Amino acid sequence: MNKTEGNSMLLDQYWQRINELYDQVKSTQRENIIKAGNLIAEAVDQGACVHIHDSGHIIDSELIYRGGGLILYKPFKYNLDVTNPVRKRDRSDMDTSMEGLAAYALKASGARPGDVFILGSVSGRTFRVVDLAYEAKKLGMKIIVVTSMSYATSVDSPHSSGQKLYEMADIVIDNCAPAAEAMMEVEGLEARLCAASGLSAAFILWSITTVVVEELMKRGKTPGVLKSANFPGGNDYNKNYIETRYEKEGL
Repeated sequence: MNKTEGNSMLLDQYWQRINELYDQVKSTQRENIIKAGNLIAEAVDQGACVHIHDSGHIIDSELIYRGGGLILYKPFKYNLDVTNPVRKRDRSDMDTSMEGLAAYALKASGARPGDVFILGSVSGRTFRVVDLAYEAKKLGMKIIVVTSMSYATSVDSPHSSGQKLYEMADIVIDNCAPAAEAMMEVEGLEARLCAASGLSAAFILWSITTVVVEELMKRGKTPGVLKSANFPGGNDYNKNYIETRYEKEGL
């Protein structure tokens, strides 16, 4: 190995920024993380379900059916497919936001008043997530939001309500990502490097999970914790015990 192979200034800078990001979350968001975990545990104890949706980053994949994760976390996804193969036309003047589609999606889903919705958008203005939060709030769901307050307070909302995601939340957890997402300025690059929100959101959601488990066990309830499906015996355990119990008991 030559002298440069073991060194990377950008790598060291990135690791430092990640450590600072986690430290900032720990020092500023602990109270709301505990509140979120307690809210979920109380809702589940009363028979509610927990739904997760974000703007295409890490939240609704990191927690779903993972070894060491909770079976009670369920993704909320919806799409509108249109087949209409006419010739190409100018669509620049068309409103493609489809406000109100979230209301239909909620009606078509298993969501109910009192359920918990975990919603993520680093900017807090992603139309689809904002519209979903708006309709979920009207339905009477409890909303936990993971967002960047630095980012969200520097942009406008595209929604007709004028609201951004954090303004519709029961509990807001700041992922502490900078506005415009990326963390590192690199000489010679116009754009900053390395997104902050994904790792921060995963750290936050797993932190919430520890609170959920602790609070449920205080209540005499044993949450369904999944094993890795690829580890010997894991898939059978999940299918025959955890999934079956979830369908009967909701946890």
